[in-house]
Amino acid sequence: MTDDIVKQDICIIGAGPSGATTSLFLSKLQVKHMIIDAGTFPRDKVCGDALDLKVMRVLNQLDSTLVEREVLPNDQFVKSWGAKIISGFGKTNDVLIKDRSLPYPFFFIAKRGYFDNFLVEKIDSKFADFRQGTKVTNIKRENGIWHISTTSNGQQFTIHSKFIIGADGDHSSVLRSLGKRKIDRHHYAGALRQYWKGVSDINSDNMMEIYLPKSLPLAYLWIFPLPNGEANVGCGLASNILSKKSIDLKKLFNQLITEDPAIAHRFKNAIPLETPVGWGLPLASERREACGDGYLLVGDAAGLVCPTTGEGVGPGMMSGYIAAHFIKRAIDKGSFGKEMFTNYNREVIKRLENDILKYNFIRKLSPLIYNYLIRLLSSIKISDNYVNKKMKDWIHTAREKKIDIEY
Repeated sequence: MTDDIVKQDICIIGAGPSGATTSLFLSKLQVKHMIIDAGTFPRDKVCGDALDLKVMRVLNQLDSTLVEREVLPNDQFVKSWGAKIISGFGKTNDVLIKDRSLPYPFFFIAKRGYFDNFLVEKIDSKFADFRQGTKVTNIKRENGIWHISTTSNGQQFTIHSKFIIGADGDHSSVLRSLGKRKIDRHHYAGALRQYWKGVSDINSDNMMEIYLPKSLPLAYLWIFPLPNGEANVGCGLASNILSKKSIDLKKLFNQLITEDPAIAHRFKNAIPLETPVGWGLPLASERREACGDGYLLVGDAAGLVCPTTGEGVGPGMMSGYIAAHFIKRAIDKGSFGKEMFTNYNREVIKRLENDILKYNFIRKLSPLIYNYLIRLLSSIKISDNYVNKKMKDWIHTAREKKIDIEY
């Protein structure tokens, strides 16, 4: 008995923010396609849950009224008006927006289980054949056609596609089929997340807090406020340091929230809502080759996590937007050959260039110099006027400026 065969010229594998965004803009460009995901939405996704202005900018490209209608009044999107940097030397530096007449806050924070479903619910069935609960078991290419073997509800079927988009994260089946999933620990980080309820001293401005322990350079702990008195609490560290020092990230995390005098008191009466869950962060500093003959990679599959902040949703959605437009151009030109996507790598990485340069500089520093710089930076107060001016510029870009693509 042969498997059922489904034919669709374009297939997106993965319906997280980068894959869903690719689908949404393909639909906006009136391009028919298939999108599959192993999960069934809504589903949890391990993440820090922060959404920066890149996210709002992409949403505004989809619909100029979407953020105002569905994000700003939605209490599942916590408005964070600033960031608090706490150094292990006892210094605290607040970057706070005082002008609350600004239309957007510093960041939004929303559980990924909610946000991913928020995007998925907008997938347009007129152009997208969306199949949830569909797991990829094998991918191969024959005579210019991708054969994607899948299982869904115990049934097997094969997708025949001329073009595939790998949007299935760091453990991408597309990357594996290409033989390209390799980890360079210098451009990779380990992180874990644990949801808590009742963490004390969450400020009324919902500031995103980052704690930098002096004992371990390049490590950071975060506390991000969520609705209903909950918080996303997590810890991250560069993988080469984790390996070199044989650090158990779960033990480090537990030590910080139970023993570190700068943090531990805030968890004394708090309640954990889950056991810590870990995941890997493929950093954009690796500059992964994200395109080839008949395929593109987006989001974590393309290794687009910002190396200085660990933020991946914004760059992932930006890559989905760019991917959809490159694909539409390829269709109009009548070719899915690699030559149609020559500049795709440049376009998805160029908005992360400054962060990549900073990260590559920081990781070359000795621990003593790094700690000195952290102490110095923690003592420098950024003026409120400067913060508000920069925010106005960023918000104007997010609300008004088209995302330009150079093919």
